[in-house]
Amino acid sequence: MATSSRLDAKTPQGPLETKWSKYRSSVPLVNPANKRSLEIIVVGTGLAGASAAATLAELGYKVKAFCFQDSPRRAHSIAAQGGINAAKNYQNDGDSIFRLFYDTIKGGDYRAREGNVHRLAEVSGSIIDQCVAAGVPFAREYGGLLSNRSFGGTQVQRTFYAAGQTGQQLLLGAYSGLQRQVGMGTVKMYNRHEMLDVVNIDGKCRGIIARNLVTGELERHGAHAVLLCSGGYGNVFYLSTNAMGSNVTAAWKAHKRGAFFGNPCFTQIHPTCIPVSGEHQSKLTLMSESLRNDGRIWVPKEKNDTRPGNEIPESERDYYLERRYPAFGNLVPRDIASRAAKERCDAGYGVGSSKLAVFLDFAAAVERYGRGEANKNNIHNASDSDIIAWGKAVVKEKYGNLFDMYKQITGEDPYEVPMRIYPAVHYTMGGLWVDYNLMTTVPGLYALGEANFSDHGANRLGASALMQGLADGYFVIPYTIGSYLANEIRTGQISTDHEAFVQTEKEVKERIDKLLSIQGKTSPEVFHRRLGQIMWDKCGMARNEQGLKEAIDEIRQLRKDFWTDVKVMGTATYFNPELDKANRVADFIELGELMCIDALNRNESCGGHFREEFQTKEGEALRDDEQFMFVSAWEHKGPEEWELHKEELIYENIKIAQRSYK
Repeated sequence: MATSSRLDAKTPQGPLETKWSKYRSSVPLVNPANKRSLEIIVVGTGLAGASAAATLAELGYKVKAFCFQDSPRRAHSIAAQGGINAAKNYQNDGDSIFRLFYDTIKGGDYRAREGNVHRLAEVSGSIIDQCVAAGVPFAREYGGLLSNRSFGGTQVQRTFYAAGQTGQQLLLGAYSGLQRQVGMGTVKMYNRHEMLDVVNIDGKCRGIIARNLVTGELERHGAHAVLLCSGGYGNVFYLSTNAMGSNVTAAWKAHKRGAFFGNPCFTQIHPTCIPVSGEHQSKLTLMSESLRNDGRIWVPKEKNDTRPGNEIPESERDYYLERRYPAFGNLVPRDIASRAAKERCDAGYGVGSSKLAVFLDFAAAVERYGRGEANKNNIHNASDSDIIAWGKAVVKEKYGNLFDMYKQITGEDPYEVPMRIYPAVHYTMGGLWVDYNLMTTVPGLYALGEANFSDHGANRLGASALMQGLADGYFVIPYTIGSYLANEIRTGQISTDHEAFVQTEKEVKERIDKLLSIQGKTSPEVFHRRLGQIMWDKCGMARNEQGLKEAIDEIRQLRKDFWTDVKVMGTATYFNPELDKANRVADFIELGELMCIDALNRNESCGGHFREEFQTKEGEALRDDEQFMFVSAWEHKGPEEWELHKEELIYENIKIAQRSYK
């Protein structure tokens, strides 16, 4: 197949190992005096946005940063628990930049671009150095070296962590750098502002229309470039591990203004979440993948076994991941672990009242650590109770906050009984299509972090989201944006009086007025829940042709119902969360349709996209490399209408093979 003429990845020529270094040596530069006259808008201030805004301001650019929360510290990045990958080989266990690159490509089921992924692996080590310099309190070994632990899809320990709150600590590090620039006046911070549209002038992105969520006022903001760092769209499923406010609006508005959407159906299901407890829930809680370092996943060997996990003897347990995937065991990639849990539960081996859960058991780890502590203290006749007590203390040091969170939510003590877990929507590998420079198909409009599609293929390996967000913000965009802005130094200040700003603001206001005028009988929340149910049932962990066709019809009907029966209370002239929610749900509905269209078009299984018609005899994903080794880049053409463009994926450095973790 050939890559669409509308897509140019701009990947540098030459050997894979030198692409990024040669690029950095030859990319056009902007001198310091000129940087002071160039304005950049950053939408979203999580890890990607905060690091990008701080770094670009430090370089001398004038930066405006927008977040819909009351503070950048509230970004969803703060919820990441387990760690961040980097190829430093501190464990001396065979890690390398190439191995991180290979693991990421393989983990994504060979559906990611080689050049981007290798660059990610190259800069990973610098991320750790940057974060340590910023004061991030990574866990350390006894001798003072930074500690590493294992994550799924790898056979080395390369994940750096700060207990079970790595995202929080990394975000605080980036936030401190951002606030330094705010204090110096190089970054102007707009809290409680939501981007509702982008403004294009003569084919280039020149600014945004934002709404002050406190006053309701619409504002025009011009810039020479706009960076979307607004996260993923997992909340299209309603129930997910994402923060309640996480949404797709910024990326979706950009899509409708010309930015192609890449691989929208590639969503990740995380295998280690607290199961749904009832219809009252509005979100799900993640239990870090780091728990799979020491926890063993199992189900009873007999169906419908209702005994508590700690009362089921070892001989009656099925450690199904260890049985099916002996080489990786409990540390297989997320998509594989999730499907395996679903298969066991669908077969009748699930546990808990819903039977939609499996056990994550730390009893063996507690005993192992306890015996280690006894040996360290030269105690050779320790009692079982002492060994368990010492083991629990070690586990608490490693995972204490996660265990406390589980107990608080479920009322069960995971030190005494196994955790119950089940897969849930977590991350989106799809996003705005970007080239090597992180630029979308709209010149001057960039997408960073989870907002773009670029680095994870059809499945993201654990601890790689934080890596990508900080790589994009700290080490990629500061170089690549220069290749565009070097040609903008004569443009002058962007005037928000331009007709394009006036017209775009008018369209935003008309949409808000329409939402308020419908005055139907159904709340935005109800529509969101209905959409989520359709998506989970027919475009979730497993998809098939009939279900996807049904989902498309149901979503189109839901969209009609929404625009005739939604009820938005209040007005647009003050703080109105119901209006904000309605805006976002309307975008989710349109996105859901495109996700199903993309899933229907891709007649293969790969990574998180599992079409039931395409699987091996063992129930594994069955790719069709001859027909589908491409990035799906969708162009919006009008209501319920998209055109597919394909970017061919060429692998010159990796041997393509059926994924095996056995």
